[in-house]
Formats: sequence, structure tokens, C-alpha cells
Amino acid sequence: LYLPKNPSAAKLSALVISGPFGAVKEQSSGLYANQMAERGFAAIAFDPSYTGESGGEPHNSASPEMSTEDFSAAVDFIGLQKNVDRNKIGIIGICGWGGFALNAVAVDKRVKAVATTSLYDIPRVMSNGYNDSRTVEERTKMLEALSQQRWADAESGKPSYGATPNPDKLMGDEPEFIKSYFDYYKTPRGFHPRAVNSNAGFTNVSFVSLVNMQILAHIKEISPRPMLLIAGEKAHSRYMSEDIYKAAAEPKELMIIPNAVHVDLYDKVDVIPFAKLDSFFKTHLK
Repeated sequence: LYLPKNPSAAKLSALVISGPFGAVKEQSSGLYANQMAERGFAAIAFDPSYTGESGGEPHNSASPEMSTEDFSAAVDFIGLQKNVDRNKIGIIGICGWGGFALNAVAVDKRVKAVATTSLYDIPRVMSNGYNDSRTVEERTKMLEALSQQRWADAESGKPSYGATPNPDKLMGDEPEFIKSYFDYYKTPRGFHPRAVNSNAGFTNVSFVSLVNMQILAHIKEISPRPMLLIAGEKAHSRYMSEDIYKAAAEPKELMIIPNAVHVDLYDKVDVIPFAKLDSFFKTHLK
């Protein structure tokens, strides 16, 4: 929980922040929370269930239902703080937690405004591949392998790990976004020992639910509450923010950051538009 050093006498507007997918609160979400607290907000960064310092077994599991619920649970927590105005709560979702943030806000009407940066719709990517390039046959083959993996895990009595896009070393011919992930999660720039993306990865079979349970079916029901989608101009994930912007109802805004790639919006304070986030939430949390 991050608080302004010199808060006003009035109760504070509050922000709930999480992401990226596979990260921990000591990484991007903590940075965002600290920056927003400096701007006068109460802000909480949290480890999603089953990851980081949060509970849940098997650890490092992924679940679209729990990832959505985690945001509402964080709203519960921050809204109970005596110095917070529970009628002035917003959400920031980073990367894969951008998709879960929108899913949560669609149903949790306590949240008054939502912003995302470098948004991923994780179930869409897991089901359809990047740029929706995965065929039904390829998805079937992937699910057949994961189904067999369940037998192996059941027989061994413990989950297998490894479902992560981040290799332990680069060969040099990887796509830009893989190199960027490596540069963040596997180097001192962003490495953290509890982060899923910095170590063994998610349980292999936990991704089955991400293929099977699509989110954002009720994206229009965020309206009339405002939505801000922020993406890098050169981000491989940019199309997901653009597609959500097209699907959402007003009021909505899409902000493209010139020359930025996906990971730039994780930690580069000179690239992340904190002034825009500040003005967006101060305008709409009132």
C-alpha cells in the first residue's frame, strides 16, 4: 500500500494496480503505485493469487476467474481503509492484467475508471496465438499435449512447470518481444526471484483454463465509466488495445506512445505517461 507523503485532510482517491502477467508487486505494479502515490493517490500493488507472496497451491498457477476476482478483492481491501473514499476507486492493469482489469470492471460497478498499459488479452493469445494466427488444428494439438501432461502430473503427484515465454539465454534469432522480455525479466533491470517470468514459469496445465475461458465478453458494460488504453507504437501487443478500443463503448480513449515497445511501459518512467494517468484519474474519480 502506497500513500502520499503529505496527504490532504480529505479522504483519498485510490488505485488498485497489478501486472504484468507473471510479474510480482516489486516490479512494474509497485513502480506504478509509487508514482501515483507521489501524485496524491492511495495505491495498492499486489501479487495475484498463486504467485509471488500470495497464497494458493499449486504455486505459479494461472486462472482467469481468480485473476479477475483478485482485482475485486483488492478493491475490497483499499475501500476499507479509513483514509480512502470508496466512491473514488480506479484500476490500472498492466500487460495481461490489463485484460483482467477490464473483465473485473465490467462486473464490479464500484470501480469508477480503468486504465491499461501494454494490454494483453491473455486468453485470446493462449487460444488463438499472436495475431490470431493459431489454427483450430494447432490448438487441438496443443490441448492434446496438455491433456497428456495432466496424466504425468497426476502420476508424479506434483505439477510440471515451464509455461513461460522467457528463455534462460538468447540465441540471437528471437523476435523483438522475446528479447525485450528477456531484457526485463532475466537481467538486473527487472529480475525478481519470486516472479513467475523470472524463474520456472507457470504450471503447464494451468493454461488450459486460459484457452477455454474467454474474457471481455461484456466489454461494453464498462460504459458509462471511462476507459483509457495506452499502448506502444511499436509494441507487438498494440493490436489488442486497438481491438478492445473498437469493441468498447464510450467514453473511451486510446493513447499510442511514439516509438515505444511493449516492455517500455513496464518500467521506463520517462516513457510511461504518468501525467496522463494522473489527469485521467483526477478527472474521473470525483
